[in-house]
Formats: sequence, structure tokens, C-alpha cells
Amino acid sequence: MTPLLWRSGLRHHLRHRWQLLLSLLGITLGVAVVIAVDITNNSARRAFELSVERVAGRATHQIVGGPLGLDQEHYVRLRREGLRPAAPVVEGYVSVDGRTFQLLGLDPFAEAPFRDQLAVGGTLDLTAMLTRPGTVALGAETAKQLGVAPGDPLPVQVGGRPTTLHVASLLQPADDLERRAVAGLMLADIATAQEVLAMAGRLSRIDLILAHEKDAQALRQRLPPPLTLERSESRSGVMAQMTRAFAINLTALSLLALLVGLFLIYNTMSFSVVQRRPLFATLRALGTGRADLFQLVLAEALLLGILGSVLGALLGMALAEGLVRLVTRTINDLYFVLNVTGVFLSPLDFLKGALLGVGGAAVAAAAPAWDATRSPPRLVWTRSHEETRGRRALPAITAAGLATCLVGALLLVPPNGGLLAGFGALFVLIVGFALLVPATTWLLLRALEGSVGRWLATPGRLALRGVRATLSRTAVAIAALAVAVSVGVGMGILVDSFRDAVRHWLEYTLRADIYISPPAPVAARHSAPLHPGVMERVRATPGVSHLATYRAVEVASPSGPVQLQAVGLAPESRAGYRFAAGEPARIWPAFAAGAVLISEPFAFRHDLAVGDHLTLSTERGLHSFPVAGIFYDYESDRGIVEIARAVYERHFDDAAVTGLGVYLTPEAAVEPVLEALHGRLNDLQNLRIRSSRDLRSASLAIFDRTFTITEVLRLLAVLVAFAGVFSALMALQLERSREFAILRATGMTPRELSRLITGQSGLMGLVAGLLALPLGILLAVVLIEVINRRAFGWSLDPTVDPTVLAQGLLLAVVAALLAGWYPARRLARTPPAVALREE
Repeated sequence: MTPLLWRSGLRHHLRHRWQLLLSLLGITLGVAVVIAVDITNNSARRAFELSVERVAGRATHQIVGGPLGLDQEHYVRLRREGLRPAAPVVEGYVSVDGRTFQLLGLDPFAEAPFRDQLAVGGTLDLTAMLTRPGTVALGAETAKQLGVAPGDPLPVQVGGRPTTLHVASLLQPADDLERRAVAGLMLADIATAQEVLAMAGRLSRIDLILAHEKDAQALRQRLPPPLTLERSESRSGVMAQMTRAFAINLTALSLLALLVGLFLIYNTMSFSVVQRRPLFATLRALGTGRADLFQLVLAEALLLGILGSVLGALLGMALAEGLVRLVTRTINDLYFVLNVTGVFLSPLDFLKGALLGVGGAAVAAAAPAWDATRSPPRLVWTRSHEETRGRRALPAITAAGLATCLVGALLLVPPNGGLLAGFGALFVLIVGFALLVPATTWLLLRALEGSVGRWLATPGRLALRGVRATLSRTAVAIAALAVAVSVGVGMGILVDSFRDAVRHWLEYTLRADIYISPPAPVAARHSAPLHPGVMERVRATPGVSHLATYRAVEVASPSGPVQLQAVGLAPESRAGYRFAAGEPARIWPAFAAGAVLISEPFAFRHDLAVGDHLTLSTERGLHSFPVAGIFYDYESDRGIVEIARAVYERHFDDAAVTGLGVYLTPEAAVEPVLEALHGRLNDLQNLRIRSSRDLRSASLAIFDRTFTITEVLRLLAVLVAFAGVFSALMALQLERSREFAILRATGMTPRELSRLITGQSGLMGLVAGLLALPLGILLAVVLIEVINRRAFGWSLDPTVDPTVLAQGLLLAVVAALLAGWYPARRLARTPPAVALREE
């Protein structure tokens, strides 16, 4: 490749700077979305790992007890028997100004093998913590944010109970990683943590380091009920599994944005080749080889890919800052409290983005580069040659699209194909649909010409025929816009269906008039119990008829931690259950006799059915509970198990109550009773006292927050598609500039020409919108019936709201009209002589 070719390419791009920016835009946006989501997923995963490490340390195993923890005498006995190394731990949650912290109570004299910084002689000054009651240590940066220093009081809330701690010492992390690890942590002596968390004489767990599995097996044989020995990673593995499907969903959306971006890259590189077709023809006629031209276009694409990847990496980091906050909030809402925040950067994220950007640019540019070199020089000047060749290839492209869709459908057939296989099938279906767009567009436009063409004026007929006559260019833009809009339609149907299911579930589940519970992190599942005097005062409140109780705890099982809810049902409560399996006439007697109910996601994750048995660790050892029924539930994708209150107390020796459902007398009004309850209970405990209507609203608000990140990624995909339509329209109008100049020279006014170009843009948007609707519905069905079931196990009925379809169609048309505004304005103002001077 000669320097002359390099200079010609460089000069072309310098003369068309806006086009260069447009080419970079597609690569930059596609790479930025992929990198941002990868950084976000890795940041959430790394934050989770740090959260686990800061609590578990180097422990390999943990001894855990029942819902109330374990008696500290077990630790004393095991130490006397020579169990080393072992360290007691008390953990819980406290709130400071609405921010949740994990309180970790430790024995500094036993911590040396587990946490160097917290051991005697470590970097933490323990004198004040060991000599003064009610003292804690927290990170220096956290203390600065809270405005406290060593010696200052620190008001906190623990399960709705106000108490005051004192800052004894500050953690001074040695590096940034450690600084993040202690950001949401408070450290205290064991006795202080027991007092603050109302766990006098009890421990949350005992940390162990066991070198061999045979040692673990021997210890298991020695442990009395309800103590069980678990590997440290078993609990973290359960939590990691909960977020894995969430991370895969985000990755799939990011790759979808990149797929749309590849359409844009193809368009922009085609645009560049189209502009230089006369130049390439002249160079070919003068003796320039095909290989040289091919290398020129490909080298330009690689350089653009490299530059776009660099810009995409910078933009991706900026996007990741916002996405990490959204993901952290979602994890806190749905799964567990995650206080380690911030962006964790990995070279692999940027390497992946660079490979996708550079590789995508090269692949997208290969077809235009080959197109520019394989045609004879005299045919390169004529666009009709390309369209003729495109029409000849239309049957083969259509057949390939049908075959690809068939492959995608076959991938969906196996019921246990896995989540990745489901997403793979989804992408294959999208690619197959994109290959069907040219033929479908041609048929739609032909039908429009036959039905309404005779009633249109000359500009209208020209617009219809113009889009169909340049199908090789317009079909790519229509496919990009249709795919992007279909994603919006499909996700909109999914969200509406999910929200509708949650709304109905809340309506029939929340049967009580008022609900009372201590404030707690939504996903922590460590709700503090109600004060013993709360129930008596509630019962004595005028207007209260009767109560329902529930107790949310986490218990051990051979398959890992289980979320268990002990429910004392009121007569009206049973009407709030909808069962996916089991007959109510048989379920309720069995439930009262000792059977359990499991939620649909729990049954899915543990492969349980009615009649099977679920083994739980109780105060008297492992006990097998029969499964009486499987109920619909959308509270947790991890799944929950419900047990009758009397059965729970019999097996777990726990009389505490986590929350109340208050039923009023027929003549009582909700608002006066709410006010009365606030007045009666405020001096006992800070509680959440809400009507069922307010609780439904709060639950739906959390649901809406959960899908905020999905909306952001949908918007980015549409933005990428908008840029693709804009570039396609610019290329199209450039190719037809001489045609438009002839129309101007024969009497068409600038306003009429502008209307013609705008009409073509709107027509492309209309076709894209019409094609997006069936694809969007198909995507929604696959997401609901395949992806959702394989990821979470929920049953959802697809709800197709006509408003979502109308919005998708309107979005496609408006995006196309906006993208066509600048080309129409530019060409309408271009004098005919400029375009005709080479004729």
C-alpha cells in the first residue's frame, strides 16, 4: 500500500470530520456499554467478595446454630477440648442516619489467625475498645463522612431501638482495597456487640480453620444439636448464585447494544466507501490493485476501531460510576446489604472491550472493503449495479434468516437448557430476524405502493420507491432500528407483566389492614424482633380485632441457608395464598400438623414437589418436614419456606415475633388507628407502622427501582440505533444527491425536496416500528417463558399493553424523523449545480 493511498484516505477523513465522528460514535457507544456493564458486574462481584472476606477472614469453616444463634458456652467447651484456631463472632446490622452498617463483634485475643489487622498487636488500637463499654471502631473515611472522631458519641438504631455508641478508634487501611472493605463496617468487642444487638450470652457463629476434611467430619460428629458445621464459602456461594442471573441479564443487554452498534459500524464504513466510489474507480483504472484498496479500507477500520475503543473505555468508566450505584441499590433491595461500593477496574474488561471494538470494526468493514474492490471500475460508478446484485442475493439472505430462526427455536426446546443457552437462542433469533428484514421490507413497501400509492402525490410515490430502490442501504438501518425498538418493546412487556403479577400478588397477599415491623435493610433478612410489649399494646388499641404474626429467620440445612418464615395466620390470611401445586383442602390441615409450604422459586432451585421432604436444622437436630404446597411468591428469587407458628416454636424454641398483621373491626377506620398505634408504641420501639395500601406502594417503588438499570441500557441501545439510522440516511441521501439535484433542476422546490427526504425517513421508521412489534412480542415471550423461568423460577402471564406497542411504533418513527432532519435540511439547501457539475 503506497503513501499516496494513505494520504488520499487521510485527506478524505479530514474533509469529512463529522463523518469521522459519526463512525467513531458507533464504536464508542457499543464498546462503552459493554465495558460499563463488565465493570459494573465485576465491581459488584468484587465488592461482594470483599464484604465476605471482611466478615469471614481466613476461616475455612463456621459453626452455626439456630435462628437465635448459639450459646457461648459451646465455644468455651470446644476451646477447652483443644479446638484451635477458633474465634467467636457476633454480627448484626445498625443504622446511622439512614445508612446501614454491619456490626461485627470479635474477640481480639482469638483473631490472630483470622484477621491480622484486628488481632492484638495489629494496626488497630484496642485499648479503648477493651476498657470502655459501648465503643466501636470504624474506618477513618467513614468517620469523616459521619462527622465523628475518636471519643465522640455515635447515635445508632438497632432494630428500631435507639442507642448510643462511642468511637474508640479508627481503622487506618493500608491500601485502597482495604479501605473499601471497611467502608460499611463497625468493629466492637464481643461483649459490646452482644449488648447492642440484644444477644446476651449468645454468638452468631464460631469461625474455624480446619486443614483437612477428615477433621471437619470428626468435628461434625461431636457437635450437639442445633450446632452444624458449614464451609465458609457455602453461605457466600448461595448469595453469589442469587446475583449470577442478575449479572447475566446485564451482560446480555450490553451485548445487545453492541449488536446494534455493529449495524452502525457497518453503515458508517459503507458510507465512507460510497463517498469514495468514484475515487476508487479512478484509482483502479490507473492501476491500483484490489488488495491495496482492500487493505486501505480495512486499515482505516482498524484505526477507527482502536480510537473508538479508547474513547469507549473512557465513556464506559464514566457510565460504570452511575451503573454501580444502581446495581448496588438493586442488590441491597433484593438480595443482601452490600456496603462496599466503588468501581473496581480490571484490565480484562478493557481488553474485552478493545477486542470487540476493533474486531467489530474490522468485521463490519470487511464487506464494504470487499465491495469496493471486486467490482469493475466502470460499474463502481453506478449504484444500480449494487442494488441489482443485492436483489439477486435477497432469496439467499431470506433463506439464511429462516434457517437461523429455526436454529434459535430449536435451542429453546430443551426445558433444562440453562440460562446461557436461553440467551444464546435469543441472540440467534435476533440475528435471524435481521436477515429477514430486507425481504420483509420489500414486501411491505410493495404492498403500500399497491394499496395507497395511487392516492399519493408524486413526492409520496417517490419516497416509497426510493426506499425500496435502495434496499441494500435502507434495510440495514431499518434492521438496526427495529432490533433496538423491539428490545424496548420486549422489555416493556416483560416489566409490565412482572409488575402486574407483583401488583396482583400484593393485593391478594396483604390481607391485613395495618402492618407493623421494625426497620431493617430490605434484603438483610435479619429483622430484629418486636419488643415484648408491642403485641399487648396493639391488641388493646381501640378498633383492633385480631392479629397475624410472622417471624423471618435464616436456618441451616444440608443444602445451605434457608429463609424460613414462621406464620401465625389469621382466619382471613389463608385467602391470600395462591398455589402453584397442591389442593387447599389438603394443604391447610397438613400445614397445621407440621408440613411446610415452599415458594415457587424455592421449589425451582431445590427441585422439590408436593409430597417431597425438606430437611432443616432445628434445635433438636435435623428434621425432615413434608412439603404440603407450593405457593406463588415474588418476594425473593432465592425462595422462602413457611411453617406454622406453633410448629416453629416446637422445633426451634423461639417465641420472638418479627412483624404483625393487624385486622380491624368493621367499623374502625385505618387512619385513626394508625395514629393511635404510633402514639402507643413510640416509647417502646421505633417501628414501621403502615397501612396495606402504603406497603403496596412501597413494594412497587422498590420494584420500579429494580428495573431502572434496565431502562438505562434500553435507552443506550436506542441511542445507538438512532445514530445508525442517521448515518444510513446520510449515506442514502449522498448517493442520491444527483437524483435530487435533477428533481430540483426540473422544478421541485427546496421545501418539496425536504418533505420528500423527511417522508422517506418517516417511512423507514414506520417500517422499522412495524417489524419491531412482532419481534418485541417474541422477545417478551422468550424472556418470560424461558429466560425468567430458567433464571428465577417465577410464573408470569405475558401482559401485552397496547400502549407499549404504540410507544414502540412512535419511538421508531420519531427517531427516524429526527435522524432524517439534518440530511433533509442539508440537501434541500444544496444548489443543484453543485451535485450536477460532474455530469
